[in-house]
Amino acid sequence: MIITKKALPRRTFLRGLGTTLALPLLDAMVPAMAATRLTAKPAMRLGFVYVPNGIIQANWLPSAEGVGFDFNSTMKPLEPFRDRLNVLSGLAQVSGRALGDGPGDHARAGATWLTGVHPKKTEGAGIHAGISADQIAARELGKQTQFSSLELGLEEQSMVGGCDSGYSCAYTNTISWRTPTTPNPMEVSPRAVFERLGRSATEIPVVACADAGWSDESLGTHCASKWSLRF
Repeated sequence: MIITKKALPRRTFLRGLGTTLALPLLDAMVPAMAATRLTAKPAMRLGFVYVPNGIIQANWLPSAEGVGFDFNSTMKPLEPFRDRLNVLSGLAQVSGRALGDGPGDHARAGATWLTGVHPKKTEGAGIHAGISADQIAARELGKQTQFSSLELGLEEQSMVGGCDSGYSCAYTNTISWRTPTTPNPMEVSPRAVFERLGRSATEIPVVACADAGWSDESLGTHCASKWSLRF
């Protein structure tokens, strides 16, 4: 057996394999005899999942407090992970209320959930919310990962124009804000996500990024976003 300190990058393995699989960390991806093989810890992950249409509370929240509660039907799939989760209730995001701005609950709900900031009511220029919790965490957790954050969605959505009673579509169609005036668009294409995870900016020529729908402005962050918006 020949032992070297060379490692096989996961993206190289994926390109050779020619299939769209999410691979776990393989032994060949860590240099043989490297100290990190035995001591390295997985990068810490943090995820926020937003359900915009609400949940039937009677089927969601446990009826009892403490560790011995029964899982209701909607939460039943989480029961095997009882020792790893906390169920919080009785919380309110006051900034998501009208506060004199009239209708627009859907837009305010998405804009305030992770920012805690009451959004400015506008359909055009001048949108303003706050830096979202995921982006605050990404500043630190991103030091250990290829990308500081991934914003994923299920349906293609517009980030311009008005979507809810005088509120910009940016408030309705994303929950992630890099700055108070810069929303992070959601990526809905599995292929685009795979390309981002499987390649680095140095491996993707500018032409390839353009063909994939990425702008030149995003190249500096590994073609990190399908859209690059500034307001």
